[in-house]
This record gives sequence, structure tokens and C-alpha cells, in this order.
Amino acid sequence: QSWSRGMSYCLHSEGHLDTGPIYMRENGKLHVVNQGAGSIQNVTPKARPFSLFSRSFSVELCMNREDDRARRQRTDHFIFTYTKEGNLRYSAKSLFSLVLGYISDNVDHIDSLIGFPEQIAEKLFSAAEARQKFTEPVTGLRALQKFTEAYGSLVLCSLCLRNRYLVISEKLEEIKSFRELTCLDLSCCKLGDEHELLEHLTKEALSSVKRLLLKDNSLSDAGLRRMTAPVRVLKKGLENLLVLDLSCNPKITDVGIGYLLSFKKLNCLDISGTGLKDVDAVIKRLQMQIGLVHSKVPLEEFDHSNCKTEGWAEQTVLQWEQAVMEAMKPQDNLRSRVAALHFYGKTHRIEEVVKCTVVEPETKASGNLQFYKENVQNCHLPLKKEVAGSHELKNNKKRALAEQERERTSTQKHLCLTVEDWDLLNTY
Repeated sequence: QSWSRGMSYCLHSEGHLDTGPIYMRENGKLHVVNQGAGSIQNVTPKARPFSLFSRSFSVELCMNREDDRARRQRTDHFIFTYTKEGNLRYSAKSLFSLVLGYISDNVDHIDSLIGFPEQIAEKLFSAAEARQKFTEPVTGLRALQKFTEAYGSLVLCSLCLRNRYLVISEKLEEIKSFRELTCLDLSCCKLGDEHELLEHLTKEALSSVKRLLLKDNSLSDAGLRRMTAPVRVLKKGLENLLVLDLSCNPKITDVGIGYLLSFKKLNCLDISGTGLKDVDAVIKRLQMQIGLVHSKVPLEEFDHSNCKTEGWAEQTVLQWEQAVMEAMKPQDNLRSRVAALHFYGKTHRIEEVVKCTVVEPETKASGNLQFYKENVQNCHLPLKKEVAGSHELKNNKKRALAEQERERTSTQKHLCLTVEDWDLLNTY
């Protein structure tokens, strides 16, 4: 009776499902239960198709991260596409693509790329960049150094780090690995005189810099003295500098401007917003000694929108910035604490990215202090014809050339060094 009650309960509870025949073994014999009548028949089971899963059953395959490398090795050798009919189609990848992918996965183990073809190296750099190999803390720096040692300006010829002080802090060693840069924009980063990156500017690796923008970096005369010491004494460092922006640094005075007179190749200079005491004397000094003429209108050379990051590593710098921004996002467990502070009326300190919002009352007081050389076409001047038309500037130009000739013939000026200069040279 208990067996029949259990069987009838099973039949009534699951009668709406197509479970198929039910078999029971009793006294050594196999019996089939007829669901329709609920009776037991002593017959041999018939072979009929039986589906283990219902039609609505679905399976989702999940793989662990430990299996990613094995899965990649199984699928990376093929290219999967779909035909017009919707059928899956795959074809084998070329041997070059397979080797390129393997080397990019292990790019930090490369010994050297010197003498390697540039066309292949660019593809290798792009493949490693797509895998975000250069964002890794230790291996990324080692891999980036192999490319910069071999290809220099091809990796990066222009670097714009305006308002990116956090990127400089997090990726300082990577930034220092770039060689043969021609343009470097460090505007509005508040680096100060003692920053390691400013000391790196005097190294031989950055002697190719022709355009340097240091607007709003809390620089003083001491910083300019250190930055110009190799040029003034050893004729090395930033000797190829053509454009220099030192605007919005109020601690730079007339003494600091005197250190800039060693840049004989300088074509454009911006010292607006500095702490000059005798502006007229500085203007006359720059014109007489290095031939720079005061511009009445803003120069296009100091338009910061023209400075961009260019080279193979352009996307790499963007990846660094994105990683820094992701790290700055507030955590979920801190949001409740911030809400509580707002509820109880307490102010919460929010750290934001330093932005260059300089209104510069000093600039308005002293006016626009941008300088250029008349005989150089690299500096774009809307009013160049009007300035060049005065006889007074022509006479000043002749006096400036005569003064430069006297400096070349004079040897005492180069041999006469102060004690501070010698102490500074010993640090390099």
C-alpha cells in the first residue's frame, strides 16, 4: 500500500511533465509503469528516444582566469568570421601574426632592439600597447626602455603633460626614459625648483628639446640657475632650446632672467607674470645680448593648444592617464561615510586634479612680456611688419650683433665662474 501511495503521488505531482516511462524492479523482474492508467505491466521496455533536458534548457560555459592563457593558445591561431548565410567560418592566422603576438606577450624579456627594422618594431610596439604591457609597474618600464634606447624620437617626439601632475608622479621613471624629445609641455604642474624631472632636463637624453613650456610651475631664480648651469658652464644640456615659456612664475626676478642669456639659440621667450622689478631694463638687456625683441601682440608659439603628444607611445600616455583617473575614483565603502559627513554638516575635503586657472594679476600689471627674434620665421607674428619698420629697432639690432661679437672674442667671461656654479657642477 505504501508503495502504491508513493507511486500515485509521484504520478499526480509530476503528471504535467513528459517524464517518459518509469521502470520498477520487483522480485528480480523489471516492470514498467503506465502513467495513463497508473497500472504496472510486466513487459520488456521498448527502445524510444528520451531527451535528458527540456527544450528551454540552456548552458553557459564559464572559464577561470587561470585558463585564459590556455584558451588564448587554442583560439589565437584562428580568425573566426561569419558567412552571409550565418555559418561560422575560421581560417588560420599568418605565421607573422602568431610570432608578433607571442613576442608582444613577452616583450619585457627582449634583450635589445638596436638594429631591428623600424617598420616591424612599430607593429610590435602597437601589439604590446594593445595588451597594455607598458602600464605594468616593473615590466612595463623595462619594455619601454628597450624601445626608447633603439628608436628615440620615433617612440615619442612631443610630450604634453599639461595639468597632469599625477601622471608625472606615478610614471616618472617611464617619462624619464623618453629620449630625443623636441617638444615638452609641463605647464601648470606645480613642480617647483627641486623636482627630479626638472633636473632630468639638463641630461644629455633631453638635449634635443627645442620647445620647453614651464608655465605656472612655482619656479624661482634658484631653479633657473640649476637648469641653465650645464649650458652656461659646459655648453651642454638645453643648448638647442628655441622656445621657452616661463610665464606665471612670480618668484622669477631680474636675477633669474640673467641666467637665460646663455641660450644663444633662443628665438621666442615668454616671461609674462614673473616678479620682475625693472621691466624696461630686462627688455633692453634681452634685446642687446641675445637679440630678442619685445612683442606687442601675443605670439602663436605660446598657444598651448598646438602642443600635442606625438609618436608611437601616444596611446600609452593616455593609458597612464586613464589608470590614474581610475585610481582617483572614490571607493564604494567610502560613499556612506561621505554621506554621513554631509548629513551632520561637516565639510568633506575633496582632492581634485590641479588645473591651470591662472588669472595672473601680475601679468596684467606688467603686461605681455613675450619676445622673439625678427630674422627668424619660426615665430608667428601678426604685427611683424609694423614692428620691423621702425629705425630704432634696426639700430638696436646692430648694437645687439656688435655685443654678440664682443662676447665671442671675450674669454674672461667664460672662465670667470662663481663658487655656486662650481658646487652646482659637482652635483651633475
